[in-house]
Amino acid sequence: MKQKRLFMRTTILAIIAVALGYTFYSNFIADHSVAQAGNDSVNFVLKDLEGERIELNDLQGKGVFLNFWGTYCPPCEKEMPYMESLYSEYKEKGVEIVAVNVNEPELTVQRFVERYSLSFPVVIDKGMKVSDAYGISPLPTTILIDEQGTIVHVHKGGMTEQMVKDFMEKIIPGS
Repeated sequence: MKQKRLFMRTTILAIIAVALGYTFYSNFIADHSVAQAGNDSVNFVLKDLEGERIELNDLQGKGVFLNFWGTYCPPCEKEMPYMESLYSEYKEKGVEIVAVNVNEPELTVQRFVERYSLSFPVVIDKGMKVSDAYGISPLPTTILIDEQGTIVHVHKGGMTEQMVKDFMEKIIPGS
Protein backbone atom coordinates (compact mmCIF):
# COMPACT_ATOMS: atom_id res chain seq x y z
CA MET A 1 0.00 0.00 0.00
CA LYS A 2 2.83 2.45 0.90
CA GLN A 3 4.62 1.63 -2.34
CA LYS A 4 1.48 2.35 -4.34
CA ARG A 5 1.05 5.76 -2.62
CA LEU A 6 4.72 6.59 -3.15
CA PHE A 7 4.44 5.66 -6.84
CA MET A 8 1.27 7.75 -7.22
CA ARG A 9 2.79 10.80 -5.47
CA THR A 10 5.98 10.54 -7.54
CA THR A 11 3.96 10.31 -10.76
CA ILE A 12 1.85 13.34 -9.84
CA LEU A 13 4.94 15.37 -8.87
CA ALA A 14 6.63 14.40 -12.14
CA ILE A 15 3.58 15.53 -14.15
CA ILE A 16 3.49 18.85 -12.26
CA ALA A 17 7.23 19.36 -12.81
CA VAL A 18 6.89 18.72 -16.55
CA ALA A 19 3.91 21.09 -16.78
CA LEU A 20 5.77 23.83 -14.90
CA GLY A 21 8.87 23.32 -17.05
CA TYR A 22 6.84 23.58 -20.26
CA THR A 23 5.01 26.69 -19.01
CA PHE A 24 8.27 28.37 -18.01
CA TYR A 25 9.88 27.50 -21.36
CA SER A 26 6.96 28.62 -23.50
CA ASN A 27 6.47 31.90 -21.65
CA PHE A 28 10.03 33.01 -20.96
CA ILE A 29 12.51 31.19 -23.16
CA ALA A 30 10.88 30.22 -26.47
CA ASP A 31 11.17 32.73 -29.30
CA HIS A 32 7.63 33.89 -30.13
CA SER A 33 8.67 36.49 -32.67
CA VAL A 34 6.93 36.42 -36.00
CA ALA A 35 9.66 38.48 -37.59
CA GLN A 36 12.37 36.19 -38.89
CA ALA A 37 14.81 36.51 -41.75
CA GLY A 38 13.28 35.15 -44.94
CA ASN A 39 9.67 35.92 -43.94
CA ASP A 40 7.59 38.54 -45.72
CA SER A 41 7.10 41.72 -43.75
CA VAL A 42 3.67 42.41 -42.26
CA ASN A 43 2.01 45.47 -43.78
CA PHE A 44 0.75 48.18 -41.44
CA VAL A 45 -0.61 51.70 -41.59
CA LEU A 46 0.27 54.18 -38.84
CA LYS A 47 0.37 57.96 -38.66
CA ASP A 48 3.51 59.90 -37.92
CA LEU A 49 3.67 62.81 -35.49
CA GLU A 50 2.65 65.25 -38.24
CA GLY A 51 -0.45 63.17 -39.02
CA GLU A 52 0.98 61.76 -42.26
CA ARG A 53 -0.08 58.23 -43.12
CA ILE A 54 2.79 55.73 -43.31
CA GLU A 55 2.04 52.38 -44.93
CA LEU A 56 4.82 49.82 -45.10
CA ASN A 57 3.72 48.58 -48.54
CA ASP A 58 4.18 52.13 -49.89
CA LEU A 59 7.89 51.75 -49.15
CA GLN A 60 8.37 48.79 -51.52
CA GLY A 61 11.38 49.45 -53.71
CA LYS A 62 13.26 50.90 -50.73
CA GLY A 63 15.18 49.23 -47.95
CA VAL A 64 13.33 49.73 -44.67
CA PHE A 65 15.07 50.06 -41.30
CA LEU A 66 12.12 49.35 -38.98
CA ASN A 67 13.04 50.21 -35.38
CA PHE A 68 10.70 49.43 -32.44
CA TRP A 69 11.51 51.57 -29.42
CA GLY A 70 10.33 53.41 -26.29
CA THR A 71 11.39 56.67 -24.65
CA TYR A 72 11.93 54.81 -21.35
CA CYS A 73 14.46 52.43 -22.94
CA PRO A 74 18.12 53.52 -22.43
CA PRO A 75 19.50 51.53 -25.40
CA CYS A 76 16.75 53.04 -27.60
CA GLU A 77 17.74 56.52 -26.50
CA LYS A 78 21.40 55.81 -27.17
CA GLU A 79 20.90 54.53 -30.74
CA MET A 80 18.55 57.29 -31.98
CA PRO A 81 21.35 59.84 -32.60
CA TYR A 82 23.24 57.19 -34.62
CA MET A 83 20.17 56.60 -36.76
CA GLU A 84 19.68 60.35 -37.22
CA SER A 85 23.31 60.98 -38.20
CA LEU A 86 23.12 58.35 -40.97
CA TYR A 87 19.55 59.02 -42.12
CA SER A 88 20.12 61.62 -44.86
CA GLU A 89 23.07 59.69 -46.37
CA TYR A 90 21.14 56.42 -46.59
CA LYS A 91 17.85 58.02 -47.60
CA GLU A 92 19.64 59.16 -50.76
CA LYS A 93 20.67 55.52 -51.32
CA GLY A 94 17.07 54.29 -51.04
CA VAL A 95 16.89 53.32 -47.35
CA GLU A 96 14.02 54.60 -45.20
CA ILE A 97 13.96 54.57 -41.40
CA VAL A 98 10.61 54.11 -39.67
CA ALA A 99 10.80 54.37 -35.88
CA VAL A 100 7.80 52.68 -34.28
CA ASN A 101 7.16 53.83 -30.73
CA VAL A 102 5.35 51.20 -28.69
CA ASN A 103 2.19 52.78 -27.30
CA GLU A 104 3.41 55.88 -25.47
CA PRO A 105 1.55 59.20 -25.24
CA GLU A 106 2.03 61.44 -28.26
CA LEU A 107 3.36 64.35 -26.16
CA THR A 108 6.06 62.14 -24.61
CA VAL A 109 7.16 60.91 -28.04
CA GLN A 110 7.02 64.44 -29.53
CA ARG A 111 9.29 65.82 -26.77
CA PHE A 112 11.75 62.96 -27.30
CA VAL A 113 11.82 63.60 -31.08
CA GLU A 114 12.39 67.33 -30.52
CA ARG A 115 15.14 66.71 -27.93
CA TYR A 116 17.12 64.63 -30.44
CA SER A 117 16.05 66.61 -33.55
CA LEU A 118 14.93 63.44 -35.31
CA SER A 119 14.04 63.96 -38.96
CA PHE A 120 13.06 60.41 -39.94
CA PRO A 121 9.44 59.24 -39.66
CA VAL A 122 8.34 58.40 -36.11
CA VAL A 123 5.01 56.63 -35.66
CA ILE A 124 3.19 55.50 -32.53
CA ASP A 125 1.84 51.97 -32.37
CA LYS A 126 -1.26 52.70 -30.28
CA GLY A 127 -2.63 49.46 -28.86
CA MET A 128 0.59 47.68 -29.96
CA LYS A 129 -1.09 45.96 -32.92
CA VAL A 130 1.99 46.26 -35.14
CA SER A 131 4.34 45.22 -32.33
CA ASP A 132 2.17 42.18 -31.66
CA ALA A 133 1.97 41.34 -35.38
CA TYR A 134 5.76 41.25 -35.48
CA GLY A 135 6.10 39.57 -32.07
CA ILE A 136 8.35 42.33 -30.76
CA SER A 137 10.21 41.65 -27.53
CA PRO A 138 12.46 43.11 -26.10
CA LEU A 139 13.01 46.78 -26.92
CA PRO A 140 14.73 47.93 -28.96
CA THR A 141 14.21 45.55 -31.85
CA THR A 142 15.22 46.47 -35.38
CA ILE A 143 13.91 44.68 -38.46
CA LEU A 144 15.70 45.10 -41.79
CA ILE A 145 13.42 44.77 -44.82
CA ASP A 146 14.68 44.65 -48.41
CA GLU A 147 13.12 46.38 -51.41
CA GLN A 148 10.82 43.41 -52.12
CA GLY A 149 9.37 43.49 -48.59
CA THR A 150 11.28 40.47 -47.29
CA ILE A 151 12.79 40.51 -43.80
CA VAL A 152 16.56 40.30 -44.17
CA HIS A 153 17.62 40.47 -40.51
CA VAL A 154 16.16 40.96 -37.02
CA HIS A 155 18.31 42.52 -34.31
CA LYS A 156 17.18 42.52 -30.68
CA GLY A 157 18.90 44.97 -28.36
CA GLY A 158 20.82 48.19 -28.69
CA MET A 159 23.11 49.10 -31.57
CA THR A 160 26.37 50.94 -31.96
CA GLU A 161 26.80 53.53 -34.70
CA GLN A 162 28.81 51.01 -36.74
CA MET A 163 26.04 48.42 -36.41
CA VAL A 164 23.44 50.93 -37.64
CA LYS A 165 25.64 51.72 -40.63
CA ASP A 166 26.30 48.03 -41.40
CA PHE A 167 22.58 47.24 -41.15
CA MET A 168 21.68 50.09 -43.50
CA GLU A 169 24.30 48.85 -45.98
CA LYS A 170 22.54 45.46 -46.01
CA ILE A 171 19.27 46.92 -47.28
CA ILE A 172 20.40 49.38 -49.95
CA PRO A 173 18.22 48.53 -52.96
CA GLY A 174 20.06 46.63 -55.65
CA SER A 175 22.94 45.62 -53.38
